[in-house]
Amino acid sequence: MIAPHGLRVLAVDDVAPALDELRRLLLASPGVSTVAAAGDPLTALRLIQAETYDAVFLDISMPAMDGMELASLLAKMSDPPVVVFVTAFEEHAASAYGIGAVDYLLKPVSKERLRSALERIRRFIGADTGGAAAAPEVVDALAAVPVELAGRTRYVRRDDVRFAEAQGDYVRLHAPSGAHLVRIPISRLEEHWSHAGFIRVHRSYLLSVPAVRELRSDVTGGLLAHTDLGDVPVSRRHARELREHLLDAATRGEFDRGVRHEQPRREQR
Repeated sequence: MIAPHGLRVLAVDDVAPALDELRRLLLASPGVSTVAAAGDPLTALRLIQAETYDAVFLDISMPAMDGMELASLLAKMSDPPVVVFVTAFEEHAASAYGIGAVDYLLKPVSKERLRSALERIRRFIGADTGGAAAAPEVVDALAAVPVELAGRTRYVRRDDVRFAEAQGDYVRLHAPSGAHLVRIPISRLEEHWSHAGFIRVHRSYLLSVPAVRELRSDVTGGLLAHTDLGDVPVSRRHARELREHLLDAATRGEFDRGVRHEQPRREQR
């Protein structure tokens, strides 16, 4: 039986028909008690300041202030609502998860996909919508990263990435399927992937520790971490930390092949 005090939700979209449809779908969803609507981010902010909401379903492309900017403001609140993005644009998924969204829905939203998003919200906040409250769950949002390839969206699994290379506000993920450019700062990617064996080894590089096959010295004496997809430079300040992580990972047997001792790279003649 659904508890009478279900989820309190705010839907935000500047396109009236899309907002009406989203509100209708939410009101028809079990476990949702209240659905407020806002046609622009400023109205949404006023509503959030006046009332308490468990979740905000938020469009991205809106005038004056877009959904990403609103979500960033909400994240600074002491007790922010959970954010779910609802948009027609696939390419913003990595950035959306990067600022803390728990789900990313593409329009038109199906009932099944909305049900899944609501369940994720309940697990995340431990909302009591029937029976015992669920334990809060840390959403592993970037276990797979959406990338654009020839006009199609595909997903690169984090476990397949050997290293990430910073390029301004983007990172290039190096995986067997290729080098994929994703719009997310490397510092934010580090926050999400540090628990999964990725460490910062250079200002511009994030490295998967289990991907390291050996450590090498280049001709100038600099340290390189060798992977099957290429060498990654390791700065002096990160060298000791990397060696400690490698030793710990090798002790736990997390490598396909053992990490060999560092060898100087010979110049080609």
